[in-house]
Formats: sequence, C-alpha cells, structure tokens
Amino acid sequence: MSDPSSQSLPAADERSPAERRAVSSLASLYALRMLGLFMVLPVLVTEGQHLNGATASLLGLAMGVYGLTQALLQIPAGTLSDRIGRKPVIIGGLLIFALGSLIAAMADSIWMLIAGRALQGAGAIASAIMALVTDLTREQHRMKAMAFIGASIGMAFSVALVLGPWLAGLGGLPLIFGVTGVLALGGIVVTLTLIPNPPRLTHRDSTAVWSDVLVQARNRQLWPLNSGIFLLHALMVAVFVAIPAHLLQLGLSTAQHGWLYLPVLLLAFVLMVPFIIVAEKKRRMKSVVLTGALMIAASLLLMALATSLWHWALVLLLYFWGFNLMEASLPSWLSKVAPAGAKGSAMGIYSSLQFFGAFVGGALGGWLLSHYGSSAVFVGLGALMVLWALYLSRCPAPPYLTSIRLVSHGCSGEQLQRLQALPGVAEVSVLASEGAIYLKVSADAFDYEAALAIIETTGEKHGSQR
Repeated sequence: MSDPSSQSLPAADERSPAERRAVSSLASLYALRMLGLFMVLPVLVTEGQHLNGATASLLGLAMGVYGLTQALLQIPAGTLSDRIGRKPVIIGGLLIFALGSLIAAMADSIWMLIAGRALQGAGAIASAIMALVTDLTREQHRMKAMAFIGASIGMAFSVALVLGPWLAGLGGLPLIFGVTGVLALGGIVVTLTLIPNPPRLTHRDSTAVWSDVLVQARNRQLWPLNSGIFLLHALMVAVFVAIPAHLLQLGLSTAQHGWLYLPVLLLAFVLMVPFIIVAEKKRRMKSVVLTGALMIAASLLLMALATSLWHWALVLLLYFWGFNLMEASLPSWLSKVAPAGAKGSAMGIYSSLQFFGAFVGGALGGWLLSHYGSSAVFVGLGALMVLWALYLSRCPAPPYLTSIRLVSHGCSGEQLQRLQALPGVAEVSVLASEGAIYLKVSADAFDYEAALAIIETTGEKHGSQR
C-alpha cells in the first residue's frame, strides 16, 4: 500500500483509513511480541529452579540477558531498516526471536536457557516498529498513535502477568516459550498481511543516525531521562527475581500469582490516568515523574516488610502505579527536549538503555538475592530510586514543545529567519541532505500553514510534513 500521505485524505484533524489500519496493526504486532517477553517474568525464577546448574544468580541472568542483546542491536537494527526496509528487519527479528524461544523451550540446563533468552533479545525490532509509526502517520496524529501503541503494550503486560503463571501451571517454562514462539510467528503474519508498505523515507525523528547518536550521548538534558528509564526497567526485572518466592511462601501457587497481579495492574492503570492528564494539560510533568519515583521507592522499601497477601497487594499497587507514571511520562519528556531533527537518535539511546537496564536488573537482582536475600534487593533498589529522584529534582522542568518536519528543497537565509520568527517556534534545524527542515514548536502557538507559506512547499500539503 502506498504512503497514506500521498492519498486523498480527510481533514487534518481526522485520521485516514490507512493510518487507522497502520496504527492498529502495528499495535497488534508490538503487543504480540511484548506478550511473549513478559509472560516469563513472573515465573522464570520459580520454574527455572529445576534446570541443571540453576542458581539464583544465573536465573537472574536468564531473566535479564535478553536486554543485553536487545540493547546492543537496537540502534543497528533501526539503521539497517533505513537501508533495506522496515519489514525485512521486522520479519528477520521475529524469526530470530522465535528461534530463541524454541531453544529456551527445549532447555534442560540454565546455560541453554540463557542462550535462548539472549537469542530472543537479538530479534531487536522495536526501533523498526517505531520508525514505521513515523513512516505511516502524519505529524498531527503521531502522538495519538504512540499513545495507542503504548496502551497496547500496557495491556500486553497485564495479560502476560496473568497468562504466564497460568501456562506455567499447565506446562511449565517449555509451554510458555512454545507459546512465545507461536506469537512471534503470528507477528510475521501480521507484518505481511496487515501492515501497509511504508514509503522509503529518511526521517531523523524515526530512527537514529550514528553521527548524531554520538552528539546526543553528550546531551545533558537527556541523561536524567536515560538514567531514569535504565533504572525503571532494572527495577522491574529485579523485583520479579525476588517477588515470586514470597508469594509461594504465603501459599499462593505459581498458577495463582496472576490473579493477584491482574486487579492490581488494572487499578494502577486507572489511578495513573488523572496524573498523566495533569502532567500534559497542566504542564506538571516533572512533579508527576517525581511522584511516580517516590511511589516506587516507598513500595520497594515496604516490600521488605510485607508479611501477608494483603500487604503484597497494596505494595504492588503502589509499585505499578508509580511504574506506569514513569513509563508513560519519560518518553513524552524526551520528545519535548530532544533537539530538532535529533529525536530518533535520542530515542535510540533511550531505548538501548531501557533494555540494558533490564539486563543489569536481572543480573544484579539475582546476585543480591543469592548473596544477601530478598530484603537487600528491595531496600537497595529503593535507595537507588530515591537517589535518582534527588537527581531529577535538580533538573529543569521540560518545555512543552513538539517536533515538526517540513520538506524543503532549498530555503534562503531570509526564509529561515521568517520561520524562526513565527510565534511558537523555539528551534530550526536545516538538513539539506535530507531535503527537510525540522522545527521545535509550541503546538498552541505555532501556525503550520504560515510555515508552509514561508518555505513555499510544493506538492501534497500533508506529505510536506513527512
């Protein structure tokens, strides 16, 4: 299917049928893959104890090692998708992920399980999927598309925490990894049959550019967010190294763990929504993120004291409430502060550190559990979150800016000065090699039609912002 921007489109505030199809299919693809990854989180440590050579440290490594290979390959896979196309990279990644799932399903030793998990992570397709969102949607609908995909990931996480323990009760880790492999193959079907074929575009808001990655790695505005997502996902994997054993000790079988997680996750999501509205509409994002961080820190410290199922239900509610606040807010903050024309590179670093955090969390959580017990895991990680909150409190709140891309095959200095002088324009970046101008603007004050008039864009109006 051709680029939706080249077709006859409805009004700018309405999504085209092609955009709706693209977003729904991409959300389905992402949800299928993340469902496969998340299902094993609540059960791997307890179910993996029967494998030859299993120790708490090595089980923690098996939990997180997918994040190491994912982090290493995240940016290269996105760059490769610029060269050979998004779909070939996605299909290849899903095949690698399915092979890793098969190896993990057949594992009879901890090292074979670690190898399978590492291969799962090597199927790094997140950057290619996010690039497809940019390729197949117009600027004014992109944030909604990202939010829809984010909601699908959250739904996949909730379903996985219920489905994983249930499948473990039926057939242990082999069944979970077998289902994971089937889901990966289902993702290939979705990619081939439902996702529209994207245009071949160079778009610095969609994928990383190596030269710019080095520049953004030194951008101090981004490091509170990079370190925050690293810590957030390190904590997520680490707590699931320690929590399942406590629930077993309280008489809750592995198959029943999901029935504790499900109501907690649903209520945490409901409680999150008003805070996200405040963060965006009232422009209180820094306060909301700090609130989420302190909720997580408090919940981790309270986990060390929990002695009943009711205690665990309450502390898990507090934990997931804070987790959801940070998970939803940090990428939005990053999109606001990333320089014009550098969002793809900034997001590449951010995503790589997110997955690397999962690796460190699994390895560190398993080591702490093995040597010092679960209380050390909870208290130590809670202290780290407090330190990060103190770090963030010293950082400025984000400006409420968004990125705009305009096609321009030549723009004079006088035109650029007029663009810079438009109300709401904070930054202008010209990329002649790409034939584009990137702007950072305040959406409330920016006049898109006035910008188009200045650069005298030719061709399809909607296509000009691609």
